[in-house]
Amino acid sequence: MPTPRSSAAAASTPRDAAGRTYLGWRHRVVLPPPGPAPRRPAPGDAETLSQEWVAGQFDSEAQTNRPLHYALAGLGLFALLCPLLWTLRILPGSLALGGVCACAAIAAPLVFALLQSRQVMATRLERAQARLAEERAARERALHDQQRAHARRYTEWQAAARAYEAQPRWYGVTVPPGVSSVLVVGGGDAGWSALLTTVGISRLREGGDLTVVDLTGRSVTSELVRLARRCAVGPRHWVLPADLPRMTLGTNLDAGQRARVLSAAAAASGRLEDADADETLLLRLLEVLGPDVGVARLIGGLRALVTPEDDTAEDDAALALLSEEERARVRERCADDPGVRERAWTLENRLSPFEAVGTRADDGAYAQVKIISTDRASGEGAARVYGTYAVAALSELLEARSPEPAVTGLRPRARPSRTRSVVVCGAETLPAEEVDQVLAAASEGGVEVVLLFRTAVPAALERFTDPACLPVVMGLDGDAEKVGRAVAAAAAASDPRDLEVHRLTEVIGAAVGGTVVEPAEDEEDDDLLFPSPHTESGALIRNATAAIAPLDLVRHVRSTTVWGRVTSQAAEIDTPVRPDEDEGPGSRPLALDARSLRGLPSTAALVLTPGGPILADTNPGILTLSTATLATVDDNRNTGTSGNVGPSGGDGATTGAPVPRRGTGDGRLRESPTGGAAPSGATAAPKGALPPDRAVPDDTPGATSGSVVRDAVGAAGTVGGTDPEKVPPNLGPPPERLDWRV
Repeated sequence: MPTPRSSAAAASTPRDAAGRTYLGWRHRVVLPPPGPAPRRPAPGDAETLSQEWVAGQFDSEAQTNRPLHYALAGLGLFALLCPLLWTLRILPGSLALGGVCACAAIAAPLVFALLQSRQVMATRLERAQARLAEERAARERALHDQQRAHARRYTEWQAAARAYEAQPRWYGVTVPPGVSSVLVVGGGDAGWSALLTTVGISRLREGGDLTVVDLTGRSVTSELVRLARRCAVGPRHWVLPADLPRMTLGTNLDAGQRARVLSAAAAASGRLEDADADETLLLRLLEVLGPDVGVARLIGGLRALVTPEDDTAEDDAALALLSEEERARVRERCADDPGVRERAWTLENRLSPFEAVGTRADDGAYAQVKIISTDRASGEGAARVYGTYAVAALSELLEARSPEPAVTGLRPRARPSRTRSVVVCGAETLPAEEVDQVLAAASEGGVEVVLLFRTAVPAALERFTDPACLPVVMGLDGDAEKVGRAVAAAAAASDPRDLEVHRLTEVIGAAVGGTVVEPAEDEEDDDLLFPSPHTESGALIRNATAAIAPLDLVRHVRSTTVWGRVTSQAAEIDTPVRPDEDEGPGSRPLALDARSLRGLPSTAALVLTPGGPILADTNPGILTLSTATLATVDDNRNTGTSGNVGPSGGDGATTGAPVPRRGTGDGRLRESPTGGAAPSGATAAPKGALPPDRAVPDDTPGATSGSVVRDAVGAAGTVGGTDPEKVPPNLGPPPERLDWRV
């Protein structure tokens, strides 16, 4: 039987919940069903002396005493005959009197024998009555013992049934500790949108930082943007190349970092072997022109290298940005390379799209949610170039480990580890060198990087065995065979319960489809033209906000995102069944072959954890279900059940930690399983007092308390040895609303 945990026990939970990145939820029934309720023992039929048995005893006695009755009858007749014969003068008086006396003498022992037989019969009946009374008393004692044992078993069954009905069934799937990057292979726009929103929930829940680089050209970030705005966080969004002048990314680095970023962007549209030579040339230009020079002046420096010295080029706008002295210094510093003219010409053409980077940048205030996306109309080549520039600049920032800007209007707080995430959608378009660079920066900078690959490129498959990377497989198309072999190698010892596709996952994936990447509605277009500084609830939209309470986050997900609305409508699919009923066909097993990987639902993700593969659902709307929790299955390892709760249970002894006692309302303290004490007088658990199946460490930002402490009720109606009729007084204000989902 599950045992409740007091606030003292909850306080002793390791403080490791802050900084968790959720990838989805897994369906798992941790507590098994307790089965049907134990039957109450019924009393047997009352046994009494049978009338047939009593009549048989009397018949046996009559048959035994029949000769004696005949003898008495004969003696009586002879005694009556003697006086008659004396009256008739046949016998003398002395003989008649002697005959009567002789008959009386003979009849006396016969009468005594008959009386003794009747007494023996009465004694036999009394003994039979006493034996039946003793047997009846023994049966009643045994029945009372059985009823007391049944009361204990039924109490345990009730507690197990309540725990079974109230337990969560969707547990969070998080990135394990020690993992710095997540590699997602496969998936469609709907699945990526769900995963992005789920990762966004992780960062918004605790006030963390999220940067998304979307190279798909689709609106996979639309649900994340809606959720962030509803949470009073205004995302900062740049669409490349149109928003290059407003973006300062890559302009605030030192000379070496800028040279590497620009050379990587240039190499993305040409040959990668020229990247080192381009970086050397750009570094020399930055030494001459200054580390903070704009890209337009760098292009002017490159133009100076391809322009003869006697050509003033007064009509050249790029060359006019440099003075005569600067042109001479550039030629003097960089003209020693024989092929510098051709290289400068090629590099100028490749860097020309970045000429306006940062020229019309805003104040550069910190934004909690930042989205960098590429325009679909620009094509895949432009997405590769702009994506390489953004990812290379982010890699340099991660390696620099620069402190985060202070958030205006918010108190500074100690940010736990792994509260900064960078998500790259469409990482298959990046060069393999940039993938290596961003993964190395993630492992060294303490920032979590999530790379989403549409196809199984070698840069992703090679890292399936890297302990610092967490591989995730979603629905595949043409690369299922290669990924299937990698998955089979990692799934040597897997639990079949971890590879079950729930029916809710299939229903939601089919219902949502491509609606999450459809163009914005008219009212959202109007909001872009006439932005409102407030949400619908009146909250002021800011660049960043503090941690969001789980109940508020659940409400925002349900009302704002398509995932939340559709999941709420299909919530009856996940309705818990009664303890005495079967689960029914709510899930199907998943095979780890290529065909099964192709047929994964849009939101299903196969997470290859160190302990084996786990099938998770990235649908963020699952958080709105009453059976969902932010805790993981590993957080509930200490939950136990008693094996003596069914009809065939034993003595019903409760296992596990001792049950805490309720307060009596007089200010005394109640005992806790850890030996601590908590104030009594309240029926609901205080903040932080969560049962083991809903445990979340107390230091989680914005987390609220769990459910009411479930005390075991005794057979006589007492709770923990306290009279239930003695209700504690209602003192003070009512407790705050509890969030039992965490």
